[in-house]
Amino acid sequence: MQNQSLNPSGPENEHIVENRELSIWEALIPVVLLMAMLAYNIFFAGGEVLGEYSNQFILLIGGVFAAIVGLFNKSTLKTMAKEIWENLRSVFIPIMILFLVGALAGTWLVSGIIPAMVYYGLQVLNPTIFLPASVIIAAIISIATGSSWTTSATVGIALVGIGTALGIPTGMIAGAVISGAYFGDKMSPLSDTTNLAPAMAGTDLFTHIKYMAYTTVPTILITLVVFTIISLNIDTTGTADISGLLKTIETTFAITPYLFIVPIVVIVLILFKTKPLVALGVGVGLAAIFAMIFQTQILETLHESEVTALFNAIFTDTAIVTDNDKLNELFSSGGMEGMLWTIYLICCAMVFGGIMDGIGALARITKALLSIATSTFGLFSSTVISCLGLNTIASDQYLAIVIPGKMFKKAYQDKKLAPENLSRTLEDSGTVTSVLIPWNTCGAYQSGVLGVSTGDYFIYAIFNWLSPIMTLTFAGLNIKIRQLVSAKKS
Repeated sequence: MQNQSLNPSGPENEHIVENRELSIWEALIPVVLLMAMLAYNIFFAGGEVLGEYSNQFILLIGGVFAAIVGLFNKSTLKTMAKEIWENLRSVFIPIMILFLVGALAGTWLVSGIIPAMVYYGLQVLNPTIFLPASVIIAAIISIATGSSWTTSATVGIALVGIGTALGIPTGMIAGAVISGAYFGDKMSPLSDTTNLAPAMAGTDLFTHIKYMAYTTVPTILITLVVFTIISLNIDTTGTADISGLLKTIETTFAITPYLFIVPIVVIVLILFKTKPLVALGVGVGLAAIFAMIFQTQILETLHESEVTALFNAIFTDTAIVTDNDKLNELFSSGGMEGMLWTIYLICCAMVFGGIMDGIGALARITKALLSIATSTFGLFSSTVISCLGLNTIASDQYLAIVIPGKMFKKAYQDKKLAPENLSRTLEDSGTVTSVLIPWNTCGAYQSGVLGVSTGDYFIYAIFNWLSPIMTLTFAGLNIKIRQLVSAKKS
């Protein structure tokens, strides 16, 4: 997901709380109630059964039900509170990054950086290859940085802007960006999840990456083929409309290649392993300076004080009005304030996940899955289901890797399966599917940063939902299922 510095407590310090008193049915009560409430809210109430923050309230209500179940089974409020605190502490840095991403979006807008990216991108990225090109660009940046979060916050935002100007649906663009970003995140030795999965399974990093390529490369190739077919068959605004967009951007902003100095500096800082908070902070500061240099006319139209206009871009709403409705929608930003909905969602998800862990429900559900894994394929299937379930229940990508990794490690050894089988499955089903869950930290982050709901990009995040299917296909057909050296070849 993000760089290792994003989790101050360290994913390797994640632990599992067990509760011998809790039955599987009791452990599932909060899950069933949560899923029922979320389903009703999404499908029957338009997402606002309890107002704008319905999902947040539902997660808290689910946490209350979980706490009641725990109290009936000898769990203590102190244990629950401790797990909630640990969960909230683990997302402190990601929340700070979200605030900075909001500030980055605002300052990169008023400084002309995003408009410049759109302006030049419209001339370079042909609509017929835009979607597969977006996958490749996002993949390259993510491999280099080891962070899908950083990729989305930089080139992802720009690609959504360019694609929107071309008339391509935002769900498709976000799906392409996320597919490429998570491919790179998954295969990069700089990624924390790529280091975490082999650590949990008991193999080394580069064996893990090499073995993971067997399922990951076919998945990304299929993704590229599908996006190529989609690109060749979608209707875009065409060349005539693009010329009008270019003229509007030219007359509204001072467009110059010098504006690209800011994103280049940010990317270089990330490549040199600068902490994300520092890199994004530099990006905000430089963009503010460039706005004062190149876009004084924009700042003057936003407020009589240029400094106040910049502060508004960082902290609150900013909207730059042009003569094109499509660009008006694109050239608006919520600043830090625009990230609050996402931040509240993450915090509420951490509360629910913390209570579920504190009462021992997460461990109980995972053990139940392990008990039905009697065959090799059953073991792989149980691992996948466990990862998917924990991404949904615990709302945390780390837990979706750590808990199944700890629980299933001995089972893989007993089946005489090499540990890289487990580490690959953890990544194929834990790392990449987190972004498909709206209340998961990854899903909430990507949706907030790209400005596209998970429901809109879900089907187009092809790489992400295809990855667990691919790993189960390999398991079912017994392709590249490596045995321990001491095991006899079947």
